[in-house]
Order: sequence, then C-alpha cells, then structure tokens
Amino acid sequence: MLDGFKKFIMRGNVVDLAVGIIIGAAFGKIVSSLVTDILMPPIGMLMGNVDFSGLFINLSGTHYPTLVAAKKAGAPTLNYGLFINSVIDFLIVAAAVYIVVIAINKLHKKEEAAPEKPSNEEQLLTDIRDLLKERC
Repeated sequence: MLDGFKKFIMRGNVVDLAVGIIIGAAFGKIVSSLVTDILMPPIGMLMGNVDFSGLFINLSGTHYPTLVAAKKAGAPTLNYGLFINSVIDFLIVAAAVYIVVIAINKLHKKEEAAPEKPSNEEQLLTDIRDLLKERC
C-alpha cells in the first residue's frame, strides 16, 4: 500500500497540482493585499472617504460606530464592504487565470501547427510515387 501511495504521489500530475495550489494560495494573498491595501483606499477616497472594509449593516438594532465594535459585542452584521473587497479579489484572480489559460492555449496551438518536415528519403519516395502516377 505504501509503494502504491508513493507511485501516486510521484506522478507528474499530482506534483504539478500541488505546486499549482501552493502558488495559487500565495497569489491569492498577494491579490487580497493589492485590493485591500492599494486599490480600495483611493477608490474609497474618491467616493468621499469611504472605508469599504468597515461598511456593514447592523441587524441587532443597537448602534455600533464600527464593525470591530459590533463584532466585539457579538452583534449580527451584514459585512457588505468586506464582500465588495472579496468580489474584487475574485475578479482580479479570475482575470489572471484567464490570461494564463489563453497564453497556454496559444503555446499548444503553435506546437501543433508545426508539422514535421519529411526526411530526404520520404521526399524522394513521394516524388517517385507522383512520377509513377503521372505515367499511368
């Protein structure tokens, strides 16, 4: 059983998948930081100094000045600002994956489009066949 597991793990597809998951997780963290720390502050400033990460709807009826205060009190909240950040994260990651898939597809098409040139012997045999067809 251990040998079978070792063979399964060492197959190229499993290792490639593991590398892809690790890189994807790291890329997700970078995109989250990009959205939270770089993109959303200027967008919030343009919209009248809005901090999207602090936008929420309090469902308890009690007023809380910030989302942190509401969470500390245990109040139920709809955190639509955090949801907006997550949607933007997703759109950036989806666009990046789309670009990578297009690039990989273009590489595969170029590889398939280049047929092998026949050898000299094959070319000579093809010419002889064509000459024999002309005579008949």
